[in-house]
Formats: sequence, C-alpha cells, structure tokens
Amino acid sequence: MKESRQDCKPVKSRSLTGTMFHEKGFIKQFIVIGIACFMITHACHAETTTWDHRYSTEKIELTVVYFVPSDRTPLVDWRDRVDYYCRRIEQFHEREFGDQSVLETKVVSSPFQSSQSTKQLRVGDANAIYFKTLAETAGKIKFNENRKDKVFPILLVLSEINWRPLDDFYRLRPSENGPEFEGNYRQGQHFPGAASGGARASYQANQGVGWGLVSADGWRVPYRGSDCVVYHEGCGHTVGLPHPDAANGSVMALGQYQGWISESWLDQDQKERLNWKAIPPNTSDRADLFSSFTALPFPRVPRPEQPVRLQLEWPDAAKVDSIQVRFQTSIDGPWINVPQSWESDAPESVPLGQFDRPTPVSYRVDARLENGETAELWGYLQVRAAENLTPMPRIFSDDLQSRSNASSVSVLAPVDLTEQRNLLKTLRINDHWKQGEWLQEEKNISSPKIFGARMELPKVDFSEYRMTLIVEPLDEPNALLLGNRLNGNRFATLFGYNTPSGHKSAVENINGRNVGNETTYTGNLFRKDEISQVIVQVKENQLLMMVDGQIIVDWRGPSEKLSLSDYWQTPNGNALFLGSYDCRFRFHQILISPISINNNSP
Repeated sequence: MKESRQDCKPVKSRSLTGTMFHEKGFIKQFIVIGIACFMITHACHAETTTWDHRYSTEKIELTVVYFVPSDRTPLVDWRDRVDYYCRRIEQFHEREFGDQSVLETKVVSSPFQSSQSTKQLRVGDANAIYFKTLAETAGKIKFNENRKDKVFPILLVLSEINWRPLDDFYRLRPSENGPEFEGNYRQGQHFPGAASGGARASYQANQGVGWGLVSADGWRVPYRGSDCVVYHEGCGHTVGLPHPDAANGSVMALGQYQGWISESWLDQDQKERLNWKAIPPNTSDRADLFSSFTALPFPRVPRPEQPVRLQLEWPDAAKVDSIQVRFQTSIDGPWINVPQSWESDAPESVPLGQFDRPTPVSYRVDARLENGETAELWGYLQVRAAENLTPMPRIFSDDLQSRSNASSVSVLAPVDLTEQRNLLKTLRINDHWKQGEWLQEEKNISSPKIFGARMELPKVDFSEYRMTLIVEPLDEPNALLLGNRLNGNRFATLFGYNTPSGHKSAVENINGRNVGNETTYTGNLFRKDEISQVIVQVKENQLLMMVDGQIIVDWRGPSEKLSLSDYWQTPNGNALFLGSYDCRFRFHQILISPISINNNSP
C-alpha cells in the first residue's frame, strides 16, 4: 500500500494482547477504530491508481520519442504529427478523468536515431522488435533516472517502421506477386490494424513504469482511429488496463476500428477500478467541440477527377470563426492548403480537393469557434479507379523495393542518407546568384515567369548523387530545368519544354546537341497547381531522369559527351542550379543525396 498523504493524520491505537479479544467492550472499540482507519486510509488514497493499486496515477508523465532506424530518414513534419497525437490523448484523458488524473506529454525534441538498421531491428517476432526498440531508447535517454514523487512515468515510442515490411501510406506489403493491400478497410474507410504493424505495451509493476511502442501503421499516417491506438498502447495497457470483458467501441476494446478517439470512451467500470470517482457532468465542459467535431470525406471512395468534400459535424449552436483544410498525397510531400469560405454559422461541408489519378490522401482540419474552442482532426482516404482497386505508388518505398519488379526500382542506386542535404532548410535566395525575381516563402521558393530563370544552389561536393525535388507549376506548364555536374562537366536536365510538337524532355547537351538528341522524351509531365516528384540521378556513365516514378531518360555514356549551352550558363562554373522557362515553379523540397560508396549497381 502507498503511504498516506501528509495531510492525513494517522489513527492512534493501543498495542493488542491475546487477552484483549476476550473483552467484549474492547472488541467493539477495536472494530470502531478499524473502520475509522479504513475510512481515513481510503480517503487518503482517493487519487487514481494503476490497475493493481500499487502506484498513483494522479499525475502521469508520458515521454514520447520518435524512433528512426539508422538507415531511415526522419519525416520532415514528424513533430507536427507527434504533437497532434499528444494533444488528442491529453484532451481525451482530461474528458474521461477530469482533474482526478492529469496526463502530461513531453516530446523528446529530436528524432531518436537508432544504432540498429531496419533489418537488424526486424530480426525475430513482434515482441523482439518491441523489446529491442524500448530497451535501446530507455537506456540512451536515461528514462526514469530522475523520477518525480507521485508521478507515474510512461515511455511511449512512435516508430518509423513496422514489424514487417509495409508501405503504410499506400497500405501495401511486398509479396511474390508484387505489392498487395494490407490494412483494415471497411465500408470505404481506413482504420489502423495492419498485421505487419506490431504495436505493443506493458505495465512493469516491479519498476513502477509503463512502456509502449506504436509502429508506423498505428500513427505515421492518420487513419481514423490512429489516436485510439496511441492512447490504447501509450496510456491504457501501460497502467495495467486490460481489454474489457465486452467487445465494444471503447478505447481499450474496438475503438480504433470505429472512429477517432473523440468518438470513443473508457468503460466506467474500468475507470472505477483505477479509483476514479463519478462526478456530475460539467455543462460548460471545454471538451464539447473535441467530442462533437468530425470531418469525414464524401464520397468515401472518390474516383479520379471527382470533387471531394469533408462532411462536418459540430456541437449544437456552434458558430465557426475559422477553418483551415490541408492535404498531402505522399508521406514526405508538402501539405497543400485549400482556401475555405462559408455563409452559415457552421458549414455542413467544405471542399478538400480534386485528384487527377488514384492516390492516397491524408488531410488535416483545424477549426475554431467564436467562443474560443478549437479542434483538430487528421484523416485519410484513397482515391481509387474502382472501389476494389488499390492505388499503386509510382516510386516504391524502401519496404517495397526489395521484392518489387518495377523497372524504376532496379535503376535507383542506394544513397547515403547520413549525408543527405535538405537545401530548402538552409537556402537563402539573396545569398546566391539568380536571374529574375525569385520568391522565398516560409517553406518553399518559387521561380519567376520569365525566359531562362535560374538560380545557383549552395555548394555540393558529391561526385555521384541523386536530386529529389517536389515541384508545382503555378502556370500552364513549360520547361523545368536543373543544372547538373559530373566529373567537372556541367549539363542540364530539361523537363517538359513546350514545343509545337508536344512537351519535350532531354539531357542537354549530348555531343553539343540539346532537345532533339537521343535522350529526348515526348509527353506532358506536369499539371498546373499539382505537385510532382522529380528525380535526377547522376552516376559515372549513367544519367537517370524520373517524374512521379516514371523513367523518362536513362542515358549511359562517358561524361565527356556532356556540356551546358551558353544560354543557361551561370557565373560559378561548378554550381548546381534551378531553372525554369516561361513558367513559375514552386519548389517544396530539394534533397541532394550522395550515391552510397558501397553501391555496386550498374
């Protein structure tokens, strides 16, 4: 048993002897004193506890760690995702327990880069990856070394990977027959619960701590119910809560398969087992918007080119002050803002977007009422050509590459992620030579709509490298151009130059010839206001150009054949550069990665 609170005075009693039990008057006195002791002790232990009543949960401190294997790259927006789940589970815990149990989340400020690779971590079953992940994390961050009095500590690890290979954005696993769908999919909606996921949690009674692991399938992509998984593993099993006897929609039962955590609950008998006391409901509950707000896509399974809206549910008499809607179509792509306007107090629906091809879509909705209440929901859908046809990625993720027969995979060389450079993080356009008025915003840059716009990039010393860009034409598409270098020879990779005979792409120059040479590809690659992924891979005797997973140029030859025309020259004869022609391009991502020195691919 726990010690009594300091403000509870212990009951004084006399020592007992064997003869006392034979005196009726004293026996009565003993019983009265015993009942008083029980009542006082019970009052002193009114705070919530773990399932076995050994530890107070009046205050829970949840340390949240983003875990990344040594061979993986952290998500650019990982902190946004982690913070979202932290807010959701804090709000849920407050709604369920009030001030009887306070949950405080503390996010470790930087991604935890493991000393183990994905392959090393996946040796063994789901329990093995759980213990390896948690043991390494707890040891290195010195979890629970400075334990606070009357605070129950929990370590929750949100992992970048799953127990087994799975592209969690497309919900595909590798198989002998190519990628196959794996996920919890019902009535057009996606819920967490892939077999490859492997989330685990434990309440360690002897140490008085909780350990939880949520694999990528449970949190990276915001399926409806992912926040239930984070609470289920991070705050439920970690204090000893079991699954309830009855399978219902509660967060410790089937909540993750039915809706967001705001639509779920904790069973009252489970809470009472944790020493929670029921109190009359607060009619001015601040969690009203949290509990009532939903944002579901319509149609549930949209087709390409079909407008998609989000159907909204609000509390009674809600008056909306602001709504922000954003979406992304790749896990590492930019979030695109969708402007909103409405006339009623609370709109029944808002537009999300229209998508030209089958694709997964993650979305975010931030709402604010005039009374100051706020709510945030993240969700997920898939645009499908037919309801039973799963979208296929044009660029295969690491988990799908090893067993895919896609031609694009066979020619993409491994890169050294430890040396990868995200140029948009450090690029300041006023520090570099440029032609035309380039625009720099908080997280992107844009080229001007002139002929021959270009800007030099920061110095890059890699001899063989891969450039990966996320680009968005802001006008009717014309040429995007990237200035490259190989063995001291500068050249350009041209994408989508608009000519009377169609859009042309090519390496410029090959033996002094520009577009029209043997590398020329004909076909429109871009659409106005839609993002695309562009890859240029520069290796000894090989150049590769790809757009949205499609190989458009695979040229092989000596670097001496490469040259740059006078028209596209810049002052620094060694600099890589960005260029465009009569079209504004917004650059959402500019990554440059060196080809791995251990690469033996052709």
